[in-house]
Amino acid sequence: MMRTENTEKRNKKGKMAVGRKGALGLLLACTAIASLALCGCHGSKGMTTFEVPAEFDSSKAYEITFWAKNDTNKTQTTIYQQAITDFEALYPNITVNLRLYTDYGKIYNDVITNIATNTTPNVCITYPDHIATYSTGSNQVVPLDALFADEKYGLGGSEIRFDSPSKEEIIPKFLEECLFDGHYYAVPYMRSTEACYINKTYVEELGYTLPEALTWDFVWEVSEAAMAKDKDGNFLINGQKVMIPFIYKSTDNMMIQMLKQKNAGYSTESGEVQLFQDTTKELLLTIAEHAGTGAFSTFKISSYPANFLNAGQCIFAVDSTAGSTWMGTDAPLCDISADKIVKFETAVMPIPQFDTEHPQMISQGPSVCIFNKKDSGEVLASWLFVQYLLTNDVQIAYSQTEGYVPVTTKAQGSAQYQEYLSRGGEDNTTYYPVKIDAVKLLLDNIDNTFVTPVFNGSTSLRDAAGQLIENTVKSVRRKQTIDDAYIEELYADVTSLYRLDQIGSQDGAAISGRADLGPLPKTSVILLASLAGAWILILLYVLFQKRDQLRNMHVQRNSENQKE
Repeated sequence: MMRTENTEKRNKKGKMAVGRKGALGLLLACTAIASLALCGCHGSKGMTTFEVPAEFDSSKAYEITFWAKNDTNKTQTTIYQQAITDFEALYPNITVNLRLYTDYGKIYNDVITNIATNTTPNVCITYPDHIATYSTGSNQVVPLDALFADEKYGLGGSEIRFDSPSKEEIIPKFLEECLFDGHYYAVPYMRSTEACYINKTYVEELGYTLPEALTWDFVWEVSEAAMAKDKDGNFLINGQKVMIPFIYKSTDNMMIQMLKQKNAGYSTESGEVQLFQDTTKELLLTIAEHAGTGAFSTFKISSYPANFLNAGQCIFAVDSTAGSTWMGTDAPLCDISADKIVKFETAVMPIPQFDTEHPQMISQGPSVCIFNKKDSGEVLASWLFVQYLLTNDVQIAYSQTEGYVPVTTKAQGSAQYQEYLSRGGEDNTTYYPVKIDAVKLLLDNIDNTFVTPVFNGSTSLRDAAGQLIENTVKSVRRKQTIDDAYIEELYADVTSLYRLDQIGSQDGAAISGRADLGPLPKTSVILLASLAGAWILILLYVLFQKRDQLRNMHVQRNSENQKE
């Protein structure tokens, strides 16, 4: 009987040991899988460097994805779809699948998420700041230098089945924006800048005349003059209860351009942050002063400048030239009801300047990048489609939808485009005068445009620049005191919020921990949690094993003592 019980105990212990070993094996397997999957988030580092194929295999079917941005402009969607149809007619073996997004931020977040699983799109409309993050240490974004220069399939190549522009026919200023870390990582698609859309009627009713070049002092002075009210609390200039004379759409651009005009630091090419300085503080104190009177506000705080401008509740509305179709009494696109629109004369001018002799304005607008794939033929198919987006038909058609300008001299100099510009004012749709004026503004000032340095972290720095203004205006509205102490605390808060202390320079190369990646993708969070859980279970297993060993040793000693 005793022998049988001991045998059963041994068998039971054996089963428990086997069960624990099996559990341990399962935990280790799960840990290994989680680790591999987590590495997969950065596994793109092993992506093979792309090399241009000697020939494009036209007998092989390729399916590529194209992620593009579109708000509610159905005309732009139609242009994309037509471009795809025409391209597929030229290359029947290439199928292009279009996916539309409502803003660039969503494209950015989805690309970051898809990098983790190597499921990025083939072609993506984006910004160089974003590309700098996509390409950091991953070999995901294809450098285009070799593709540019390829005799057969490069820009203007001999084997291209359409009239592709040469590299020299892309506006040099725009192409330079896609050059960083010594390589071209994109081609420009459309370009715009910012413009100040002005209710000229109200300016003159206030007793002012618009100068040839707009200055910050002029805008602030007129804006303060417009704050006068009657005894009933209505603004004298419009007879309404609402008036915000000066509204800025993109406060990141506002701060960046102000610093550039002041010849003050923002960042270096290598990623050194220079934003937090005395000139920035002076600008914020001035902005706070006018926000305090109600003369200034921002899009994030008050809403779209166009809505206030068209309702006679704003005098200076700064927005992109690409937003020109929303501005003015007869704007073809409008978010307010017809009965709210006030009649006035709209003037379109470059943004305010500190030094009108040396104007500075930002160059912006979407670029197009290509993602690396295992099949070099698939990458080449993507490149062929990207080139097609630079043809006159696509460039001119898209630029006519809003206040963009084509990025090639071939398109800009064409008879078709020149005729388009000459017909400004013929109607309030295709030839809407405010839109044509906005386009001409950029064409006349291309040499006065600039771009900010691109590095991994530059997107976060740009956001931080705007956040300084947004926080300051909000604090003014909350009756907080804006002084040196406030500014110092603001600098610290924004630095922490955007992890700007992780951005620096080392050997001339921009480095950044995760300063620009934003929140981890959900899959990565799950994997990290799984990995942490697995290690906790392993630790518990080891502790239980240790406890059992001690217990067995104790039992064995007691048994030996009983025998003695």
